[in-house]
Amino acid sequence: MQMPTAALPDSAAPPDDRAAPPDDRAAPPDDRAAPADICVIANSRSGSANRAILARALAVFGSRAVLHSFEGDPAPVAEQAVRDGYPIVVAAGGDGTVAGVAHALAGTPAALAVLPMGTFNYFARGLNTPQDPSAAATAILAGEPHAIAVGTVNGRVFLNNVALGLYPAILDDREATYLRFGRSRILAHWSALRTILRLQRPMRWSFVIDGMTVVRRTPMIFIARSAYQLDQFGLAGTDAISQDRFAIYIARQSTRLALLKLAWRLMRGKVDLSSDVELIQAKTLVIDRRRRRSIRIAYDGEREKMSLPLTFDIDADGLSVILPPEKAVMVKGAVA
Repeated sequence: MQMPTAALPDSAAPPDDRAAPPDDRAAPPDDRAAPADICVIANSRSGSANRAILARALAVFGSRAVLHSFEGDPAPVAEQAVRDGYPIVVAAGGDGTVAGVAHALAGTPAALAVLPMGTFNYFARGLNTPQDPSAAATAILAGEPHAIAVGTVNGRVFLNNVALGLYPAILDDREATYLRFGRSRILAHWSALRTILRLQRPMRWSFVIDGMTVVRRTPMIFIARSAYQLDQFGLAGTDAISQDRFAIYIARQSTRLALLKLAWRLMRGKVDLSSDVELIQAKTLVIDRRRRRSIRIAYDGEREKMSLPLTFDIDADGLSVILPPEKAVMVKGAVA
């Protein structure tokens, strides 16, 4: 751009009509904004409270972000975002939404970021993502991509846990309660207690754990991949997560009363591994039930019917995530 100069006196003006344009005439501004590089994916059926949260985050992202909505499974929308070349895809929602987007992004160059809008937000909290939407958006803009290991069950990515047995029924009851009374942690716990009271008899399961076969009779099994969630429930096994292994919890209880006591100790973070659950750590895992072709499972708050046997694997460095600055510093320090 030409630098402006001081105005000339009239006597110094050029003598003919071929005078140069005035020196202070500026070039027209370039109105072409940089293309958006962040795709935000949110449930189109979110309530007014979540729409307000989303609006606050989008105000921080500004022109860098575009919003795409989904109904049901967010994975197809996330897959399209990858094909469109977005380097950052933000899952705006709870753990179920985050897991669906993560499944689509695993093994691609796109990085997952999280705008927490759910009840528990275990994965977001594990990343140290602020719960305030404006602060979360700011952390995403300042964050750094980092590859993490994720668990898969029959090829489906999960981030926090997979639950078998009684727990999928607990989630069914919880969703029905949410539709009637709204979402809250107290209602989530109440739904769990009510479902336990309807327990019949424990089921017989077979496990192939790192090549070794064992059989157990239990009403409930958890396969965990979230160290933050384990800490919240006071469960040992976080070392398995850091070693890219599964922490497998098999409930020892077989009666309603015993399971009610276990649920109470879980809520208080005082589970006794010696009497409440059996903990097994594994790199690979296969779970099956005799005379069953499929089973209903719960993963990261979602439910799905899957064919048996269930095959669990660890996908090392399978997913790129945006770490907030504070978490990125912690990860770098741990590596160093």
